[in-house]
Amino acid sequence: MIFSQNRSELRKMYSDAWKKYCSKLPLTALETQIADIVTWHPEYHKNITVENIDKDYLPDNGQSNPFLHMSLHLGLREQVATDRPTGIKKIYLTLIKKIQDAHKVEHQMIECLAEILWEAQSKKKAPNELQYLKSLRDLVDKN
Repeated sequence: MIFSQNRSELRKMYSDAWKKYCSKLPLTALETQIADIVTWHPEYHKNITVENIDKDYLPDNGQSNPFLHMSLHLGLREQVATDRPTGIKKIYLTLIKKIQDAHKVEHQMIECLAEILWEAQSKKKAPNELQYLKSLRDLVDKN
């Protein structure tokens, strides 16, 4: 679990995990998850460095924030592992069975998560769990 609100500390955790993975050093369970996600994203490898810890990624310039994207992966994995919101694990397993590609499944589910988080933030409210689950169930129907 990640217990910091400090952007630099969180990003350093990604950088450290990736560096350890590349150096074939032992990893903690969380570092293993981080390295797994980074390996899925070769387009981010050059960004996962200490030098980029304080870099701002601006969507206005068409930039994707690799740290945010990978954090959404981690958040989704935590939701699935704890089945919170209730039912997400079943949805995930159903999508895995249908799509046969965990990376694609996570990306589809992350789209739903990002949308519900953006909506909650823009309305200054808690995320709507029921709407989130509905969006995820719609993925099952579409696939």
